[in-house]
Amino acid sequence: MSFLKQLFISSIGKKLVMALTGLFLIGFLIIHVSLNACVFATLIWQDDRGEMFNKAAAFMGSNVVPRILEIGLFLGLLAHIVQGLMLTFENRSKRTIGYKVPYTKGSKWYSRSMGLLGTLLLLFLILHLYNFWIPSRLGGKVGDIHHLQEVIYNGRSYHNLFIEMQIVFQSGLIVVIYVLGCIALAYHLLHGFLSAFKTMGVLNKNYLALIHCLGLMFSIIVPLVFALMPISFYFGWVHG
Repeated sequence: MSFLKQLFISSIGKKLVMALTGLFLIGFLIIHVSLNACVFATLIWQDDRGEMFNKAAAFMGSNVVPRILEIGLFLGLLAHIVQGLMLTFENRSKRTIGYKVPYTKGSKWYSRSMGLLGTLLLLFLILHLYNFWIPSRLGGKVGDIHHLQEVIYNGRSYHNLFIEMQIVFQSGLIVVIYVLGCIALAYHLLHGFLSAFKTMGVLNKNYLALIHCLGLMFSIIVPLVFALMPISFYFGWVHG
C-alpha cells in the first residue's frame, strides 16, 4: 500500500505514472490513426464509399479484445490527466516568485505549457467523444433523437460512421476546432514522447537522439493524418 501511495503522491511516482500512461496512449494513437486512415481508401477505390473504415470501426467496437483495451484506455487516460494536473499545480506552487530574467533559454515553451496543452486536448477529446464515440456505442448523441445510419455489406448491417463524419465535418467551426486540437496534440507529443523515455531511465545519448528523431516524426505525422481527416471531408476530397 505504501508503494502505491508513493506512486501516486510523490513527484517521482507521478512522473512515472505519466510516462507509463503516456506510452500506453502513444500506442493507442498508432491504432487510432491507422483506423482513421481507412477513410482515405475512397481516394484509391472510388467504390469503397467508406466500407473499409466502417468495417474497421465495427471490429474495434464489437470485438472483445478492443473493448477490454478500451476500458484500459479510459483508465490510463484518466490517470494521465489527473497526474498531469497534479504535477502542473505542484510545479506552479513552487514558483511563488516569478523569474527575474525572461525565461527564454533551456526548455521550449511547449515543454513549460504541457498543462495548457493537455487541457486543450481534454476539451477536444470531450467534443470528439460526443460526436463519434457516444453515437457509435449508444446509437445516438446524448439528448438527441438522431441515430446513426445503417449500411449493409455482404448481408451484414454496420453503423455508417463514415457518413456521420461527413455530416459532422460540414461545419467549418468544428473542423477548425479539430485542427487546433491536432496542433495541440503535436506540441504535447513533441515534449511528452522524449520525456516519457527519459523518465523510464533511457539516458544513453545515442538512444535519446534516435528517440528524439522518432518522436519528432511521430509528433508531425500522427497529428497531420488526424487533421487531414476533417479537412478532407470538409472540402469533399473523400465522400460516401
